[in-house]
Amino acid sequence: MKVYFDPRSPFARKVRVMMREKGRLGDVEFVQVSGTPLDPGSIPVEDNPLGKIPVLKPGTGRAVYDSRVICRYLDEATGGGMYPSAPKLWDALTLEATADGIMDAAVLMVYEWRCRPEAIRSADWTGAQWSKIVRALDALDSGWMGHLEGPEDIAHVAVACALGYLDFRHADRDWRSGRKALADWHGTYSTRESMAATVPTG
Repeated sequence: MKVYFDPRSPFARKVRVMMREKGRLGDVEFVQVSGTPLDPGSIPVEDNPLGKIPVLKPGTGRAVYDSRVICRYLDEATGGGMYPSAPKLWDALTLEATADGIMDAAVLMVYEWRCRPEAIRSADWTGAQWSKIVRALDALDSGWMGHLEGPEDIAHVAVACALGYLDFRHADRDWRSGRKALADWHGTYSTRESMAATVPTG
């Protein structure tokens, strides 16, 4: 099994954390790649025509891509456990979607100032992406702590990786301010081996 990833990607980190939580490191070859929306670079577009990572190539069969699909694949392959039964499943999947939305907006903010010429960068665009993140963070802190403080599932992994990416790329915006419950939860969850071993760099 191969996983194509970039250590800076929060979506790839989610898969890497999941693999550690599920004990799948022994049969995985990690292949580091890089690319942008302007140039897929070394991302295997023959396996994911969208030119995004992570991409998982099983020993046989089609490649699997999108972090949500890969995480579900890994869970099924290891006997389950990270996706609760309904009705809690819908909460877990909604939280995962919220976390992925935070990651999407945060990555778009980075692309705005890394990929677009300075003359056409939009502060309004960047501000709109941050507004999405703020609304999502407030919702997590005010309405979802009961779930995050409960038994671990995919939501915990996704939210922790999203918050870690904010620390990595947007630390100056101080997402913790006014969100003590969420900040305390993240501080505790980040001490897990799976999180400590996948802190983004570069």
